[in-house]
Amino acid sequence: MQRFTGDMVLRQCVVDIVIRGGVHKKGSLKLADIIRSTRESLDFHKAGAIGIFIGVVRGEIGEGVVEKLELEAHEEEAHAVLERICANLSQEKGIIDVQIHHLLGEFESGEELVYVLVAGEHRNDVFPVLQKAVKRFKKEVPVFKKEYVSRKDGKTISYWIGEKKVPSS
Repeated sequence: MQRFTGDMVLRQCVVDIVIRGGVHKKGSLKLADIIRSTRESLDFHKAGAIGIFIGVVRGEIGEGVVEKLELEAHEEEAHAVLERICANLSQEKGIIDVQIHHLLGEFESGEELVYVLVAGEHRNDVFPVLQKAVKRFKKEVPVFKKEYVSRKDGKTISYWIGEKKVPSS
């Protein structure tokens, strides 16, 4: 019979309370940390696949070049919604872990702003849940994006995505 030291018990407690979803200030979270927390989870030994989606700032849109993107959120509500999505999707057959982490702040073209990770017993379990997770966070989570665009005519415009009204002048 294995005896647990205080360090082993503490380590297990820390692993068990890892946040599975939330919003975070830009620079406060790394993809490697998310992967590590999944690998250290109690049921990871059952995993046969990990699927990861990384959302990045698009550099060009129809109107011109994206200069930057600002992301804000109703943080408390966003945390709760992300946790609920992760908990719900974790109940699907063959799924071991689901994590969704959205970053907040100011981002330039190509920068990472959202991480979605799904671990499961088989790849055929993982991919559909990864797609569901992306669709759900985009639809349900109160994260707001303001896009700054240099138009082809030389003018710079900004607008909140979802309320996009490009001025005619």
